Amino acid sequence: MDTVTTTTNSLSGGLQNAWAITLAFIPNLLAFLLILIVGYFVSTFLGKLVDKILTRVGFDRAVERGGIKKALAASGYHPSQVLGKIAFYTVFLFVLQLAFGVFGNNPISDLLTRVIAFLPNVFVAIVIVVLSASIAAAVKEIVKATLGGLSYGKTLASVAGGAIVLVGTFAALNQLGIAPEIVNGLFYAILAIIVGVSVVAIGGAGIVPMRARWEAALGAIEKEAPRAIEQVQGRTTAPVAPVDPTIVR
Repeated sequence: MDTVTTTTNSLSGGLQNAWAITLAFIPNLLAFLLILIVGYFVSTFLGKLVDKILTRVGFDRAVERGGIKKALAASGYHPSQVLGKIAFYTVFLFVLQLAFGVFGNNPISDLLTRVIAFLPNVFVAIVIVVLSASIAAAVKEIVKATLGGLSYGKTLASVAGGAIVLVGTFAALNQLGIAPEIVNGLFYAILAIIVGVSVVAIGGAGIVPMRARWEAALGAIEKEAPRAIEQVQGRTTAPVAPVDPTIVR
């Protein structure tokens, strides 16, 4: 009889504890759902707002000069839409952190905290990529407009733009902290290859061939220098349109 009573009391106490825990959990669950639903709509509104503002100020046209729009053509999104999505997910991460925070300390909140702390690095990396692409496109257009009529003008423009994009890519990867040893090692390896090839080509038995090539290159540059000067002067000095004599009369 005592055993039955003890078992009954244990079951009763366990059920009461479970019911108390459930009653205490329900308000937290309701608060979690409320924060999640309201936060989702707020995040969606802010994402669309960022998209509309960037579209109205002409962000897509400005980025198109840097070649970013061409890279996003396959995805079906415009640059302003991409930033709108980034704004949505950024705000929604804060919403998730706030929503899971109602349950106290938990692994999901800790993970979200670390992700949010990493977001500034992502934003800086995006800015670096956009700026480097824009600067590369501008430099390429300037070099092509200045020396496009020469035999080496387009090649020089492509090399200058590619070099700027390459440096910007390595800077963005460093900012994200993605395998910094590998990224830095690859960057230094590329520089070492360039320097090594130059040393091997110029030093030793390559001195005489390189001297001949340098003389030929310098001769071509001197030969085309007047054309380059004429192109630059022709672009800086716009021709004056002739006056129609009938208008003067």
